[in-house]
Amino acid sequence: ESWAPSQFGADDRTGMMNLITPEMVLKAVKLIKTGKSATLGKVYQSDAPFFGSRGFKLTIPGLPTGGPFGSHKLVYNDEMVTTEMGQVGTQFDGPGHIGVITPKGDFFYNGRILKEDGTTYGLKKLGVEAIGEKGYVCRGVLLDAAALHGTERLAIPKGGDKSDPGNISDEDIEAMVKAQGIEPIGEGDCVFLHNGHGNLWHPTEWDTYDAEEKAKRVAEFNSGAPGFGMSACKYLVERRIALTGADTWPTEAVPGENVNDPFECHVQMQTRAGIWNIENLDLTKLVDEKVYEFLFVWAPLKIKGGTGSPGNPMALY
Repeated sequence: ESWAPSQFGADDRTGMMNLITPEMVLKAVKLIKTGKSATLGKVYQSDAPFFGSRGFKLTIPGLPTGGPFGSHKLVYNDEMVTTEMGQVGTQFDGPGHIGVITPKGDFFYNGRILKEDGTTYGLKKLGVEAIGEKGYVCRGVLLDAAALHGTERLAIPKGGDKSDPGNISDEDIEAMVKAQGIEPIGEGDCVFLHNGHGNLWHPTEWDTYDAEEKAKRVAEFNSGAPGFGMSACKYLVERRIALTGADTWPTEAVPGENVNDPFECHVQMQTRAGIWNIENLDLTKLVDEKVYEFLFVWAPLKIKGGTGSPGNPMALY
């Protein structure tokens, strides 16, 4: 089955964000009704939950780093950060993040083969800087799966079961759209899922927990997550959305309905369709105020050759 070239041509580097037109942006701006805004990024810190062996370490060398200068004795501080830059905390999965092994080599979006496109010092064609040149200004849609199921937090799915409440289906999406009284999901939309699992790493309470409580929450947070199942992912691809995101680390359900194919939504949406993804979002303010449609504004950092990006997206409503 041919996954390349993409519908946007053999040279395309940005995927479905190509669908966001000036007309769509002008329409999305009209979603600002109150003049309020919410930042959707979480705090980057060393004791936050991380996938696998990833981590985040910040140091301020010298303290102060430099100076003094002049008769007023100016000093300054710098920070040095050691981390997987685009894949910790609130993180954006770019075109060079997810691929699959094929007989021709490691295959990424639009037919890029890693041994041809990648070097130890960055990707040539699929670096996240291409997304950063455009950025996202779109209709943001919040789907509240926790509210749909009458709970504050959906349980981690057991895996292998399409009917598990933690495995959000296409029917669940339509039920949320109807219950929330919003327009159907359509082309160029940026769609975000709240299921409450992200509150294990609560944006305002995290630093009030002791080390033992944090370790317990990190273990549970990383052990899996409710999220979009395959029918939901196919539904979103068919509606030609531009972006997905969630309050969890994978956005999709983990373990999924097919335990032998982990992160299948990542493959189908990113590698195949060019729909990128933001993980570990703080959606609490939007949920508390029942804001289900908003203007979403954000651009990843222009990291030359990078696989992803940190960031602090904005919702204006």
